[in-house]
Amino acid sequence: MPKQESVDSILQSTKINWPEAYDHISPSILKLLRAHHHIRTDLEELLGHYQIQGADFGILATLRRSGEPYCLSPTTLYHSLLFSSGGLTKVLNRMKQAELIERLDNPDDKRSKLVKLSPMGKELVDAIIVEIHKNEQKKLAILSEDEIKQLDTLLSKLLLSWN
Repeated sequence: MPKQESVDSILQSTKINWPEAYDHISPSILKLLRAHHHIRTDLEELLGHYQIQGADFGILATLRRSGEPYCLSPTTLYHSLLFSSGGLTKVLNRMKQAELIERLDNPDDKRSKLVKLSPMGKELVDAIIVEIHKNEQKKLAILSEDEIKQLDTLLSKLLLSWN
């Protein structure tokens, strides 16, 4: 696979070949997009070792962080996902077949079934999150503690502008 063009190279070629776009380009956004790409690629590679997809992990993590009994309605689950999960029913069916979740009758709504993290799903998500955090710490190790705090503050401020 060919190496990705650097952000600096993208900016330089845009400046030369597309100056009207360069005048309005945001290098910070380009860098965020590139960082997002690397984070997603690393996560997908890690999840591939466990033979699950990003949507599966999103559901496992959402159920796990909901606290015991690790059980949510599909609607609550969908709105709580950190990542978008199109085709939630299809994903839930796949995860039930893999025994990562259980589907329980919803006492409040006979038309829907609750989604509950199975013991196997809990064990899996607990193992994955440890590896994710190790990988994140390796990547952030090039920054000082103050730089990490500054990055967190700036990203939080930026995210507020989307809310």
